[in-house]
Amino acid sequence: MARSTRTSRAADVSGPSDVATQKANEAQENIFLFVPNLIGYARVVLAALSLYYMKGNPKVCTLLYGVSCLLDAFDGMAARALGQSTKFGAVLDMVTDRCTTSCLLCFLSASYPRAAILFQGLITLDFSSHYIHMYSSLLTGSASHKIVDSDVSRILWYYYNDSRTLFMFCAGNELFFVCLYLMDFYKQPLGIRLEPIILLLPKFLQDWIWLLQDAIPSLSWPQILGFITFPICAAKQVINCVQFWKAAKVLAGVDLVEREKARQKKH
Repeated sequence: MARSTRTSRAADVSGPSDVATQKANEAQENIFLFVPNLIGYARVVLAALSLYYMKGNPKVCTLLYGVSCLLDAFDGMAARALGQSTKFGAVLDMVTDRCTTSCLLCFLSASYPRAAILFQGLITLDFSSHYIHMYSSLLTGSASHKIVDSDVSRILWYYYNDSRTLFMFCAGNELFFVCLYLMDFYKQPLGIRLEPIILLLPKFLQDWIWLLQDAIPSLSWPQILGFITFPICAAKQVINCVQFWKAAKVLAGVDLVEREKARQKKH
């Protein structure tokens, strides 16, 4: 009896996969050739090329890496404009983001060996928070991992439902890591006079900038840009933590519901 039940469950699990695979083979339209997915493939190629040039050519590497990251905004726009939003595209997009950032963090681990454990922790947090979030979204029947109810998390709701906010945090996060990468190549201080620039700023900003007038000229441009984007990167890690915790609570809730149903069946 138990063996029969297990066989039945296995058939239930494999059946939909077989049907989906057959459907993909026989379909008249090719999901893999949708415009957003073609952009996704271009992102993968550009990211791979940036890794090739990462050690010896920072200019080419940064250009390729930057274009790959910027295309992340265009594939979503293309998907919505052409009606070509797909689950495959969503997963391709997320996997590309995670792998690209992780490869850069691996390089930073070698460049800054004292901070290697920190970069390894950031890789772990990035992968785990997005994996558990996407899994919980699919398990609860959500059409996309970017659809988050404000009742689940107001922070994630603001993060995913405002495209400008999402772009700011993703771009700022990547830009900070790129600045860390470039600091190893561009170490020459700016050595510029700030007085003419400060006088052009609003009065409320001038008082703060005057305090930094001695420090800023002694910094390189990647260091200055890194200081500016660091708060965004730090906030992005907080969002990842929130994402992990909320997704874990959703999965725990699903487990509790299933356990309650199992107990009711026994009685």
